Amino acid sequence: MNYPLAHPPKVLCGQAANTLKRVRAWFFAGLFWALGVLGTGLASAQTPGRFADDMAERTRACTACHGDQGRAGPDGYYPRLAGKPAGYLHNQLRNFAQGRRHYDLMARLVNPLNDDYLGEMAQYFAQLKLPYPPPTANNAISPERLAKGQQLVTQGDAARGLPACTQCHGVRLTGVQPNVPGLLGLPLDYLNAQLGAWQTGQRRAHAPDCMAEVVKRMPAADLIAVSSWLARQPLPADTQATDRRPAGPALPEALRCGSAPELSGQAPAQPLAGGRS
Repeated sequence: MNYPLAHPPKVLCGQAANTLKRVRAWFFAGLFWALGVLGTGLASAQTPGRFADDMAERTRACTACHGDQGRAGPDGYYPRLAGKPAGYLHNQLRNFAQGRRHYDLMARLVNPLNDDYLGEMAQYFAQLKLPYPPPTANNAISPERLAKGQQLVTQGDAARGLPACTQCHGVRLTGVQPNVPGLLGLPLDYLNAQLGAWQTGQRRAHAPDCMAEVVKRMPAADLIAVSSWLARQPLPADTQATDRRPAGPALPEALRCGSAPELSGQAPAQPLAGGRS
């Protein structure tokens, strides 16, 4: 038998042997795969599913950064979600989805989700009642600057048209249902980052944007004084957001909050619909 020079007998035998080896390998690989599928099917028929079909399981992508059950991330930049007012959480998810807040990872997570589902996520985290850790802020700041921060938080500055933080965030600074978050229990780095983001326009809210207007009236030193004082305060025994908006004069038109229209009422404090006093 004559063979072409490119395929002498030994080469052909070697190729045949290699082909046979590959066929055998494919056969056994297919057999093992089929047995594996069969075994998986039998196991799944005998044991319950591995994952629960509930919101705790579906929000694992959130808690990977924001901590177990939304308690807050360990690095100071991912804030607590647990126990915040549901309206506030829902508004923030909308802000990420609609470009008023800028963080690519959050935008990618919420973009595929419809608004009703974002509301369900907000309700889930809002109903988690978890203890807060003690404050840990220890940045270098003078007692005088801390006193200035306390003054701005609790009294405001009439000369600059600045309301006290307590006028919107509640006397105990734990927030007001349904749309205003608490200011206590937040890491110093997070507070500084968010106040700075409002100053630079990287963070916005529904118009009229009261926080954007407030920070325009405050120099950086005052913002740091405010965040430093807030981050040092322990939380009260009752950490829940109040259902009664703070008493006091109505906010001026320039400081109305589009994301919390309930704050624009008149002086007497009134219970919000469906809330407790």
